[in-house]
Amino acid sequence: MIRITKFDGTSILLNPELIQTIEATPDTVITLTSGHQLVVKNSVEELLAAFMDYKRSISSSNWEARKAS
Repeated sequence: MIRITKFDGTSILLNPELIQTIEATPDTVITLTSGHQLVVKNSVEELLAAFMDYKRSISSSNWEARKAS
């Protein structure tokens, strides 16, 4: 999960596997695979970094699980 901040200041956790696109229009708009859109305070760069961290953590977890087997 990645933490995003909506424009009202609330933060939510989002499953990054549901992200279809992220656009700067100039606000950052996340379009989900369902077609739902979220306008957030986070920059495209922040979201990309969070997504990459998420993917690294999954890869690392999978690697540790394989080593333990």
